[in-house]
Amino acid sequence: MRPIRTTIAKNIHATDEKTNYDAACKRLLSEKIILAKADYDLMTAVMICLGKEEESGTDVLKLLNVLLSTETDSKDKCQILEEDFHIKMTQSLESEVSLMCNLSKGVEEKGIQKGIQEGIQKGIAAMVLTLKELQISRDVILNQICEKFGLTEEAAEVYLKEIG
Repeated sequence: MRPIRTTIAKNIHATDEKTNYDAACKRLLSEKIILAKADYDLMTAVMICLGKEEESGTDVLKLLNVLLSTETDSKDKCQILEEDFHIKMTQSLESEVSLMCNLSKGVEEKGIQKGIQEGIQKGIAAMVLTLKELQISRDVILNQICEKFGLTEEAAEVYLKEIG
């Protein structure tokens, strides 16, 4: 008897393989085996919800909470990793933890700067609209934008054109 070669049969077979693969991944994760890059599929995602440190029930979650915490500096993280998780801190590992901490601070700083820029833009737009409602001349509005926000006349012109 020949196997059926229909689209449905192929999809069922693919789903079976995916299920087997997912089960193997779960077994490996539950045994805390770390996989080499060549051994895992980048299309498979594992979602882990982090929360407060005292809420984490497993060692993996506690470890991730320590590593991804924005409130703990790199020296404290290294100390916790050594004392609580018995991970021997090498120079290389310490520098990676430090780099990771600096990266998260960099991302936070970038977000803060983006928020400040958006706030300034909204402030300028509100000021322009208010002055227009008060029927203030275009030249006075332009001068006010330059003075209050420290912009060049060209940059202020861009805001006036965008706002209308």
